[in-house]
Amino acid sequence: MANEYSLDGTTLKQRIVAMPEDSILFRSDFPEYHIEFVGSILSELTTEGVLVRIAQGIYAKPRKSRFGMVLPSVDKIVQAIAARDNAEILPSGMTALNALGLSTQVPMNYTYLTTGSDRTVKLLNRDVILKRGVPKNFCYETRLISLLVQALRALRKENIGQEELQTIRQLVSKEPDKEALMKDVDLMPVWMKKIVKPMLNV
Repeated sequence: MANEYSLDGTTLKQRIVAMPEDSILFRSDFPEYHIEFVGSILSELTTEGVLVRIAQGIYAKPRKSRFGMVLPSVDKIVQAIAARDNAEILPSGMTALNALGLSTQVPMNYTYLTTGSDRTVKLLNRDVILKRGVPKNFCYETRLISLLVQALRALRKENIGQEELQTIRQLVSKEPDKEALMKDVDLMPVWMKKIVKPMLNV
């Protein structure tokens, strides 16, 4: 029986079932087993409802709640893809605006800059577009400023009103690493720095 193929007395199926909820698995995560055998176990666990296939070769172990099965967030899934590729990622465009609360509009597709290669992953019913970004996008120490640069670029200067300024002000005030924040703001494009720098003194 395929399920009896085990290492150290534990079958692959048992190992996957024992993984914590919210885990993200790749078909390539188990090189000690033949790839077709891994595929058959993943398919079997998907049929049994233990796993959900979220993209080609990518599976998630959903969290059980009183509302039913809850999949890991798109951001967590993309972080896992980036980690497997040994790359950094950064939400961009509408995805960055949404992440910071500067837009409540749910993006049709998710866009990220990456230090890895360009690729598009079909994630359930949406596309996740990974686009290779220039190194300066990844030069900031704080995640806040990294995201804010991408969000403001998508929003554009002429569309920034009092509501957006208030949201940015709140985000800046909550950033714990003030020293890194000040350094990062100085590295922002000039028009963005003019908006954010006065908020550091509040």
